[in-house]
Amino acid sequence: MNPPGLSLLTFNIGNPSPERAQRQLAWLARRDEHVLVLTETKASAGCQLLAGAFTAAGYHVTYPEPGPGEYGTMIISRIAAVPDGFGDQIGYLPSRAAAVILPAPGGPLRVIGLYVPSRDASGEKTERKRKWLAACDAALASATAAMSAIVAGDLNILEPGHQPRYPFFAPFEYDFYQALAGTHALTDAFRHLHPDEAEYSWVGRTGDGYRYDHAFCSRPLCDLITDCRYLHQPRHDKLSDHSALTIHFSLAPPEALPVSDPAATAEPATLF
Repeated sequence: MNPPGLSLLTFNIGNPSPERAQRQLAWLARRDEHVLVLTETKASAGCQLLAGAFTAAGYHVTYPEPGPGEYGTMIISRIAAVPDGFGDQIGYLPSRAAAVILPAPGGPLRVIGLYVPSRDASGEKTERKRKWLAACDAALASATAAMSAIVAGDLNILEPGHQPRYPFFAPFEYDFYQALAGTHALTDAFRHLHPDEAEYSWVGRTGDGYRYDHAFCSRPLCDLITDCRYLHQPRHDKLSDHSALTIHFSLAPPEALPVSDPAATAEPATLF
């Protein structure tokens, strides 16, 4: 059981097959976090299974369905939430961002989920990532200034001081991390509690680790963080090739929704 207070989990689900989505659902249904930010979604049967199961169980689901061949982000909440059009403000590849506003007792709180494009050495994918990060950076300027915010997801970027340091990453990628911490006055929640700890949310075939999955929050929320850690079990259990990240605040959550067990709603019908 998680400690009291508002909690959030971000997890790259890797556009699962229906079979793997069922296993992810079983794990997610047992989690206590109030808000789930799921990244690397598609308009696929597996992602639709997850969205449908949580919706049928009474959860608030924000799922900007990606276009053909494109990826996105899904936000699932067991507490009162209002959809927010942050992806539309980005404009370019809008389904890669999803957002809700939580009418929290201490004032509204914006939760933004991001799945930043990955890239390789090609000019086309590099420019695609650069263009999306620039559009997201511009949209964050107003979104984070308007109210307190939590920004979470698979950002496909590393902190400038990441160890080991990989020569593949370009200055514009590190610049986005620094803009979150500087221009947008957000704090890396994991680094706030663990300034020197080496943790990785994705490990390549060579065994090299990368801390791609992040949770940032507005600075007034920093002193309210009670826990922020990576959960490696779903990666070890092959639910995904990413670890999840959980974060908890000593902040009263909004009103709970009357939800049921989403895993039960997705059980296949039987003849007996």
